[in-house]
Amino acid sequence: MPAPLAAALLPLALLAPAVPPVSAVEADFDPATAFVPPAAISYADDLVPYGSHVRVVTDRSVPGRTVLTLTVSGLAADHEFPAHLHTRSCGADPASSGPHYQAVVDPVQPSTDPAYANERNELRLVLRTDEHGGGTATAAVDWQPRPGEARSLVLHAGTPAGPHAAGDRVACVKLEK
Repeated sequence: MPAPLAAALLPLALLAPAVPPVSAVEADFDPATAFVPPAAISYADDLVPYGSHVRVVTDRSVPGRTVLTLTVSGLAADHEFPAHLHTRSCGADPASSGPHYQAVVDPVQPSTDPAYANERNELRLVLRTDEHGGGTATAAVDWQPRPGEARSLVLHAGTPAGPHAAGDRVACVKLEK
């Protein structure tokens, strides 16, 4: 490569990627009404007590693949929390986080069509806490979220229908600043 061309390309090579290959969010859950908007919000203090801890690690280091690991401590003991990526950021209203993020967006919202609302098109995981309220869950999908469109991870209460039934939104973690 000619020296002038290489010199011209060097600044481009030094630019940081738009989305880091591995990112982590770590925070304590606070009420949505906290003075400073929290990075992790609890909407149900009985299941996700204020002060309980969360860490979300998103790994996009393999092209075309995303691995998300959710680790918690201090949540309700022996409970199953379905969790999903959502399209909007957390807010005072649990619905602020919007619908589930989908790799291929269902044109009909809310999405209930199994062709779109499934574990291949949505990043889903089930967090099971131990007798002390701690737990870790990991999910992997063969796609990467579009930059700026998967803004939060929402923990749901679960329902008697089973761990994959979402139920009420009980907590939200902001994935983007």
